[in-house]
Amino acid sequence: MFFNLPTLLTWARIVAIPLIIGVYYLDLSLRTQNIAATAMFVLFALTDWLDGYLARKLNQTSAFGAFLDPVADKILICAALLVLLKLGRVDALVALVIVGREIAISALREWMAQIGASRSVAVHMLGKVKTAVQMVAIPFLLFDGALFGIIDTHLWGTGLIWMAAVLTVWSMVYYLQKALPEIRAKAR
Repeated sequence: MFFNLPTLLTWARIVAIPLIIGVYYLDLSLRTQNIAATAMFVLFALTDWLDGYLARKLNQTSAFGAFLDPVADKILICAALLVLLKLGRVDALVALVIVGREIAISALREWMAQIGASRSVAVHMLGKVKTAVQMVAIPFLLFDGALFGIIDTHLWGTGLIWMAAVLTVWSMVYYLQKALPEIRAKAR
């Protein structure tokens, strides 16, 4: 279904993503910008969980929703990484690895669907763990301060985003290995 509650939440997440970027163009202190961007990112990330929960609970799952949800995740993560890169809070290599993997795996999935082998690159738990680590690392890096006066979010966010980069490469290798037999079969 194109317009049900879960899909509308996903659409709202996509439409709201520019707010994270836009907050850094407002005439506010950097601290206020960081808090606002962090709060928005966490809210948008929670809608990812909520739309999936509601789709299952209300029996409103759809092929379109299954397509749109990971697209929204990828746009949210890539937009936040671009902000963090501009702010100097994430290494360019990490951003390139994460964004490059998303483009490569999306292209691989599209190609595998065209040749009728989309099941070989279906979403795996490794990809979900990668996304979860990214969704925790990014708000830490956006906040960029001492949480509760004791947690150095920059330090934790940096460690987690590097962990996410490793998981990103690992999951890409996994998906490529799963697709390789189909690729070889079609190359003959």
